[in-house]
Amino acid sequence: MSVNIVTTEDLKQFRETLLSDIRELLEKKGKLFLDKWIRSSELMEKLDISPGTLQNLRTNGTIPYSKLEGILYYDQEQIDAIIKERSINLKNNDHEDSHV
Repeated sequence: MSVNIVTTEDLKQFRETLLSDIRELLEKKGKLFLDKWIRSSELMEKLDISPGTLQNLRTNGTIPYSKLEGILYYDQEQIDAIIKERSINLKNNDHEDSHV
């Protein structure tokens, strides 16, 4: 059976490599977290709505948001879920409207 000897220099090199890898992972995770948030201008463009309409959606609680140093941010995943949740099946609506 062979024996490997680990030196202090080996441990230092391992530590530096490990710390570097951890920093890189944290930076990527942080970027992914920030990429999921969009500003008001991006949301207005995405939904093709005016600033007043966006204000109304915030005020009546339809669209959740976060405010950081005066800038409003919206979670893209939450917005997509709200739109999907409120989607209307036209076939069902046409059928329901014909009975009114």
